[in-house]
Amino acid sequence: MIARLTGKILEKNPPEILIEVAGIGYEVLCPMSSFYDMGDSDNIMLHTHFHVKEDAQTLYGFISKDEKILFKELIRVNGIGPKVALAILSHLNIASLMNAVANEDDVLLAKTPGIGKKTAQKLILELKTRLEKLELSQSGHQKIIATNANPNSLKASQALQSLGFKLKEAERMLSAINDESLSTEELIRKALQNK
Repeated sequence: MIARLTGKILEKNPPEILIEVAGIGYEVLCPMSSFYDMGDSDNIMLHTHFHVKEDAQTLYGFISKDEKILFKELIRVNGIGPKVALAILSHLNIASLMNAVANEDDVLLAKTPGIGKKTAQKLILELKTRLEKLELSQSGHQKIIATNANPNSLKASQALQSLGFKLKEAERMLSAINDESLSTEELIRKALQNK
């Protein structure tokens, strides 16, 4: 089992990178969120998941351990393979995925390539209680559970994205607002004021 790699990035061809570790080149598939976090760095440490099938052995890599944990939870869902799990993590960051599951937002999940409405509903059904119990290492993600999430945050995030903000930027703007009682419109207004 290969659980972690630390080395030099030789090539980036999303969703794949070639990383050299002690003279050996590893091809690793990464979600787009990990690519964004890599930036222009030459050296990197990836948390990895080694997946073996009858016809292939594939290495998946993640900048954060939380992403790896969520990836493993996703592939536990019947009918969700590693490629679809990778697509989900490329489409939604950790906070957005957990909020989508907590708020049963099958529409947002169904926007992921390879996920239809029925699969999105199945994901929500199977993941909801498991994700609420997850202990993630980044404290900002630990509080994202159904009982504490403001359902208007997800709508506000989508509205900010439609205004041209990237998903991570919208999430950052909204995470600075600590008022659970605000409406979607009030969240958007405050996010834009605090930008």
